[in-house]
Amino acid sequence: MEMNRFLSSGSANQESQYESRLRPQGFSEYIGQEKVVQNIKVMVESANIRKQAMDHCLLSGPPGLGKTSLAMLIAQGLGSELHLISGPAIEKKGDLAAILTNLQPRDVLFIDEIHRMHISVEEILYSAMEDYRLDIVLGEGPSARTMQIEVAPFALVGATTKSGLLSNPLRTRFMGNLHFDYYQVEELAQIVKNNAVKLDISIDEEAETLIAKCSRGTPRIANRVLRRVRDFALVEGVETICKSQVLKSLDLMEIDDCGLDRMDRKILQVMEEYYGGGPVGIEALCATLGEERSTIEDVFEPYLLKEGFITRSPRGRELSDKGREHLQKS
Repeated sequence: MEMNRFLSSGSANQESQYESRLRPQGFSEYIGQEKVVQNIKVMVESANIRKQAMDHCLLSGPPGLGKTSLAMLIAQGLGSELHLISGPAIEKKGDLAAILTNLQPRDVLFIDEIHRMHISVEEILYSAMEDYRLDIVLGEGPSARTMQIEVAPFALVGATTKSGLLSNPLRTRFMGNLHFDYYQVEELAQIVKNNAVKLDISIDEEAETLIAKCSRGTPRIANRVLRRVRDFALVEGVETICKSQVLKSLDLMEIDDCGLDRMDRKILQVMEEYYGGGPVGIEALCATLGEERSTIEDVFEPYLLKEGFITRSPRGRELSDKGREHLQKS
């Protein structure tokens, strides 16, 4: 589960409302991921011309890059209803069967973290995706029999942060396999600019660029930093957010100009001070930091690796020259 590391806790409803408000309202508002969006638009237009369900597609990539927002636009483009569920939340075959049988023709079923579905539940999807039917086994042993239930033609949109964990039978049933990359600073700055208007915030270009640079290539983080900076500006009575206001806000949030927060810097410090820069095994690093392995590997490490602050080899994690320079700077 992705951790919210940039905002203090608030109600889930408020978070959901804000996320919905800042989502793009049409393909024209969707910034970045051009190849992905072009492919999706073709699939949607083709389905509308054929007056059939859109082909199933898999959206893969790090969290916060806009997979859910794109699924919403797919349903909007098809003029159909979107059903959102989370893979880990589907515990029984009957739960998924109930969802599938309630779908209307051309509806979009969005399953987030689809790689975390249990294999026994996942198997229900195979016939549903290929033939729009459910194969249900009733009874056990010699008296067992199979019952088929028809389901309405639908489009399955799966989202995953770890496409390698998907089983091959499921992966091959997706007609479109589209990967999301981290955003460029210019794209994030445009997203910040657009969403500042939606939040009724006045912000100058330098401030937009600075927020974009410290957002780790992720629109979700850019939006959350923007909202937090907005809070500081409101409290201090600032009418137009400028670069100095953003710097002050980032300092209070303990986020530096590279997007690293306190825990990121602590990882680098521990590697340098306790292990001489490495190599250090993940178990030893987790024990020293007092964090779970999954937290280090899924939440903190990807960005540190992507930006070259650390490297990973069969012997373990090592601090790079860039990581050492950043420690000296901070």
